[in-house]
Amino acid sequence: MDENRPITDWLPITKKEVEKRGWGELDVILISGDAYVDHPAFGTAVIGRIIESEGLKIGVIPQPNWKDDLRDFKKMGKPRLFFGITAGCMDSMVNHYTASKRRRSTDAYTPGGTAGFRPDYATVEYSKILKKLYPDVPILIGGIEASLRRVTHYDYWEDRLFENILQMSGADMLVYGMGEMPLREIMRLLLKGVPFKSIDTVPQTAILRKVDEKIPVNRNWEDIWLNSHEKCLRDKIAFAQNFKHIEQESNKVNAKRILQKSGDYNLVINPPYPPMTEKEIDTSFDLPYTRLPHPKYKKRGSIPAYEMIRFSINMHRGCFGGCSFCTISAHQGKFIASRSEESILKEVEKVTEMPDFKGYISDLGGPSANMYRMKGKVQSICDRCVAPSCIHPVVCSNLDTSHKPMTELYKKVDANPKVKKAFVGSGIRYDLLVDSYNKNNDGSLDEYMEQVVTCHVSGRLKVAPEHTSDNTLKMMRKPSFKHFHEFKKKYDKINKKHGLNQPLIPYFISSHPGSEAEDMANLAAETKDMGFKLEQVQDFTPTPMTVATIAYYTGVHPYTLRPIYTARSPKEKKQQHLFFFWHKKENYHEIRQKLTNMEREDLIEKLIGEKKRFNKQQIIKKKVVIRNNERVGKSRRKKKTRYRR
Repeated sequence: MDENRPITDWLPITKKEVEKRGWGELDVILISGDAYVDHPAFGTAVIGRIIESEGLKIGVIPQPNWKDDLRDFKKMGKPRLFFGITAGCMDSMVNHYTASKRRRSTDAYTPGGTAGFRPDYATVEYSKILKKLYPDVPILIGGIEASLRRVTHYDYWEDRLFENILQMSGADMLVYGMGEMPLREIMRLLLKGVPFKSIDTVPQTAILRKVDEKIPVNRNWEDIWLNSHEKCLRDKIAFAQNFKHIEQESNKVNAKRILQKSGDYNLVINPPYPPMTEKEIDTSFDLPYTRLPHPKYKKRGSIPAYEMIRFSINMHRGCFGGCSFCTISAHQGKFIASRSEESILKEVEKVTEMPDFKGYISDLGGPSANMYRMKGKVQSICDRCVAPSCIHPVVCSNLDTSHKPMTELYKKVDANPKVKKAFVGSGIRYDLLVDSYNKNNDGSLDEYMEQVVTCHVSGRLKVAPEHTSDNTLKMMRKPSFKHFHEFKKKYDKINKKHGLNQPLIPYFISSHPGSEAEDMANLAAETKDMGFKLEQVQDFTPTPMTVATIAYYTGVHPYTLRPIYTARSPKEKKQQHLFFFWHKKENYHEIRQKLTNMEREDLIEKLIGEKKRFNKQQIIKKKVVIRNNERVGKSRRKKKTRYRR
């Protein structure tokens, strides 16, 4: 922490800090479920700095107490324009609960990692409180929780369908996805004197209108009506059908406006903005962040999420992987928005000037580390595309997958004399680095891999094949596991060549839709054969707006509407998870029993080193059979002897 910085370097979070700036009234007040960290990796800081850059007076109320007399919500008074609400960098329910619905004991976005500083369904709770306190002040909600719950959605923790979050919360407008562009437009309209209620055609926003009100007119947009919320409640297939349209329209360059009837309202979701240009994304990252938590938290302990990223650099946004279980493309979009080299190198320099910087950058990455500057070769082809993934089931022939821009940028960062080492800590898409899957022939794949392995691995490299079963991987929108075998050979070869000992750590998911218990047993056996003792294991958690979540709830794939098996009960989930930990002796008996029941005794020896053997009853039965055979044999021999005589 830099002790010499004035408090006015941060956005104000108390009434005293507002007064210190000489402000009598605020234009906008942001309520956040996270502690306030003034860093571009934290959404509240980004939104706050954008509002500030538009010349408005902005205050932040981080993690207000919702259990007392609500003084935190009142301390800055009433804003002139609107309240902004975000649950934080995570959906509050994912933040609070494990996949088995156990309450978490820590919160990475709170000082000291202390849990209990935000409510369940934080966006809804905050909004309801503000509507009671200030019914005449508009509320704008955003962030990942609001973004992924913008339509009728399945909530895993209540195990039922919820209506859109605008109805749940009573908020006036929702910004979905990365909110810089729509937010700037909203503020410009408000400053021109346009009433908040009249702002209804800004892209990448959602509003509610009474069913007897006219739908806002925009002649440039086509409309698509989803099955109503009420129909979804009655019919799971109707709910599944909605998802295909939502996912496709969220990832199209020229998307349709989405409409859905829900109770007495029509939900109106305007199409998204095009991907941010280099200049636009640079503007967002070049704002005057301190890159530090607010000084208020100094005595409460460090903020774990900040400690992870304090010396990291985010090079781009978006992910074109389209994995079935992942919300990144649902929130950030599938098209990559990359920063300029100049902006990235400027941030690197800023990091090196931090008082506690020891020469190590923890991550040069993004949602997927190796997608920087990747885009369509012919934009008009991308403009017509409706595919949710650019690399599944095959790598699109129109996708430029050259890794040269990243390799060159890594080298420029390494050339900074203040940087001892810059690591790539974000997940690397290994399938983009093997010739069997990515047919790129410009030589950049091997060059990039050599650069990463020799200069940017922090002890070990983490990658996410997720599964070994081709059927499950197809459901996940991931490539066949055979390509991971090729990647491992390539990785091991480079390590051996340079005398390095950097283990490869693979991530896997259990209980994913499409995965049977036998698939997990095969996964355990195959990875053991490759020399892995699995430690990075994640139980599938259904989160709003993913293919896998729709399949989990409805029992069908939302694109084909064909039935798909999913482990739902705790017993089924435990059975799948068990095989990951074949190396624990306390699991031997249960694993042996499960494999015997599956008639897969062949895997017993592979997993726990035991040859096929019989239990006590089988041994007794076998001895009885042997004795009977012996008696029969003796009797026959006696008869033969008598006959001869």
